[in-house]
Amino acid sequence: MIVVTRLNGTTFAVNPDLIERVQEAPDTTLFMVDGSTYNVREHVADVIELIQGHRARVLAAAFQMRDADPSVATLLRLDPIVPPGTDRKAR
Repeated sequence: MIVVTRLNGTTFAVNPDLIERVQEAPDTTLFMVDGSTYNVREHVADVIELIQGHRARVLAAAFQMRDADPSVATLLRLDPIVPPGTDRKAR
């Protein structure tokens, strides 16, 4: 979830995977896949950074889980990290 601010100053969390598009004209509007819309104080670039940060944290957590318990790699479908130029079949 990312936390954004309504125009009245209250904050709320939204699932970034359900955002269809973000538009700034002049207020920033989040258009959700279910058709709902939210006007927020953040600029489009800030919303994009929030989404990127959220996705980076999700990926980092998944790789930490994989590193802590290799059996999780199958569940998460995370292949082991293989250096470039290394033959995957040779491992």
